[in-house]
Amino acid sequence: MSALDPGIFAPPDGLEVRILDLSGANGSEPVETVRGFRTLEHANAFARRYVRDSLDRCRTRGMAADAVLAAWFAFGEDAEVTGGGDQAWRSATELNDFAARPAKDAEERNWRALDPRRDEDDDAAEEDE
Repeated sequence: MSALDPGIFAPPDGLEVRILDLSGANGSEPVETVRGFRTLEHANAFARRYVRDSLDRCRTRGMAADAVLAAWFAFGEDAEVTGGGDQAWRSATELNDFAARPAKDAEERNWRALDPRRDEDDDAAEEDE
C-alpha cells in the first residue's frame, strides 16, 4: 500500500468515530461522533483504545471473559470508524481477546491522547495567549 493511497488518508472533512451506547439508552443513534481524524490509522487506533478502555471499565477482579463480555454488552460503549471501508477497525475482531485479558498498561486504554478534539483545544489555547 502506497503512502499516497487514499485508503490511508481521510477524506477532506476527515474520518469519524461513532461512539455507541450498548445499553440501548440512545437507541441506534451514537452517543457522540468524534470528528477530525486525518488518517485511517489515527481513527482506528482511537476506536481500538476507546473500546479497550470501555471493556476494561466493565471488568472486576477475577471476572471470567464471558462475564466481562456480558457486562460490556449491557453497560459498555462501542466505537465504530465510519468512512474507512474494509480497512476500518471493528471491535468484533478483538473483543474476545480484550475480554480474556486485561490491558497490560494504561497506554492500551489511553484514547484521550489520540482524541483529535484535544488538538482543537490546544489551538484555541494558543490563540487566546
